[in-house]
Amino acid sequence: MSSWYKSWILLTGFILFYVAYLLFGAFVFSTIERPVEDKLKRDIQVLKEEFLNQSCVNATSLEHFLEGVLQANKYGISILPNSSASSNWDLASSLFFANTLVTTVGYGHTTPLSDTGKAFSIFYALLGVPFTMLVLTACVQRLMHLVTYGPISMCRQKIGLEPLAATAIHFAILLLVVVLGFFVVPAVVFSYIEDTWSFLDAIYFCFITLCTIGLGDYVPGEKPGQNFRSLYKISVMVYLFVGLMMMYLVLRAFHRMADLHGLTSFFQLPHCDEDIEEDKEPIIEAGHEDQHEAEDSAKPLDPASQTSYNTINR
Repeated sequence: MSSWYKSWILLTGFILFYVAYLLFGAFVFSTIERPVEDKLKRDIQVLKEEFLNQSCVNATSLEHFLEGVLQANKYGISILPNSSASSNWDLASSLFFANTLVTTVGYGHTTPLSDTGKAFSIFYALLGVPFTMLVLTACVQRLMHLVTYGPISMCRQKIGLEPLAATAIHFAILLLVVVLGFFVVPAVVFSYIEDTWSFLDAIYFCFITLCTIGLGDYVPGEKPGQNFRSLYKISVMVYLFVGLMMMYLVLRAFHRMADLHGLTSFFQLPHCDEDIEEDKEPIIEAGHEDQHEAEDSAKPLDPASQTSYNTINR
């Protein structure tokens, strides 16, 4: 089996293990936090009944009631009757929380209620954040050949464009596709599903999310009585992962273009030549049968025969 197939098999294994890691975190978070959430809901309901049963409400009782309501709202629990049916720690919501945790988006709309959940969040993110970056990097490395190198080479061979023009046109098209496919179209969908969101609110949410800012003022699937809430949450998770991958791809493509156009040299920034060689290498080491070929290819060549972004006439 060639190293190319091995690398794709390993990449598939990475993605499957990533999904399994998210499911594991969702199960643990749901198991730990769901009982604590139910207890807090019962406590706030008792507080509400005690407040309503009083014949005359004084300032102390009102302050005690408001303090309990605000404390429960801090953890995503509302006293309103329409909000009591859904849970923030069912499997789908826990999966959504785990995804926002390891992607460093962290909306903050839902936080662990127990000390055990907080401690598990630390260890879970300690492993999950670098592993998420590893999976994103591996995916982008494979997409660079399909989305960047291939189209640029086609523009040069089929159309006869110069390297500078080909990379500039490619980056403009890629940027347009990402803006339309991951900002405009999702914003239309979000503004349609979320009744209280305008199109500007949805665009704002997409930007804040894909930039991993995650302010938490807009979170999808949190309105009471949301139809297909679990499916909606999982769909947003997929959008978040693919969107982050595409944002990373755009940054890599821009770095390539800046290197070719001399911007990295002008601002004295690192070049992409080393990254290009890393992108061409498989994510696993070649087998014994490929070692001799790798050694031959590693031998120094005539510098004039080597091609890089820096050797192209600007």
